[in-house]
Amino acid sequence: MRLLIAALAFGASAVSAVAGPRVASLDQCSDQYVLALADRSDIAFLSPRALAADSWLKASAVGLPTRRPSVEAVVSAQPDVVVRQWGGGPRLDAALAWSGIRTASIKDASTFDQVARDVRAIAAALGHPDRGERLIAGMQVRLYRARGAWKGAGAVYLTDGAFTAGAGTLVDSVLRAAGLTNLSRSPGYAPAPLERLMLDPPKVVVFGRFDSPGHGRWSPVNGPILHRALAGSRTVELPGALLGCPAWFAAEAVERLAAAAP
Repeated sequence: MRLLIAALAFGASAVSAVAGPRVASLDQCSDQYVLALADRSDIAFLSPRALAADSWLKASAVGLPTRRPSVEAVVSAQPDVVVRQWGGGPRLDAALAWSGIRTASIKDASTFDQVARDVRAIAAALGHPDRGERLIAGMQVRLYRARGAWKGAGAVYLTDGAFTAGAGTLVDSVLRAAGLTNLSRSPGYAPAPLERLMLDPPKVVVFGRFDSPGHGRWSPVNGPILHRALAGSRTVELPGALLGCPAWFAAEAVERLAAAAP
């Protein structure tokens, strides 16, 4: 009997050692981290964007509760920790701290090293650092396999909304990791210089498809004039779900770019 009780006690302590905290997610990027790093049974709720078309792990979110990112929604769900990037507004942290709820924040990342930093931080906050290391290892393998694939070819990134991405963005890191030279002259995200592109077409155009079908129908990016000008450029399309969040799966965008190299 003593051995049985001891065994049960050991088993209970082992379960509690690996069980993660009850967690809530307040925005779409945080949803991806929580879905990948937390046990399903530990997820109090996700944001309403978890099931959106451009949510990379939307299939894993099916069946889980979603709530709007308000203080009331969080406090009533009684999570141990809240994961957020931007959801909930700037005053939420103080309100949650007053309620005794921890906040784990995803910082803006423009490099894959910074992505790894965020993965480690959120994985630790959710009690599963080993899962974070596995995600980082998979990311690094993808980056290693794709490195230098385009051999420095000049490229421009375009969205349906006619924006591009320059230095200081994760998209820039994605292009460079695949061996492309980003020709965008403006730092950050900025309106694309469409006239310059038509006069001097790049060798490669990478399209980030964030919008739903038909949403960008009237955008000049999808018009016949620009398409004719870029007829000699090699084009690669990437789903916006891979690029809209500073996360480990941006390395899959790198891998897809590399696979399209001649």
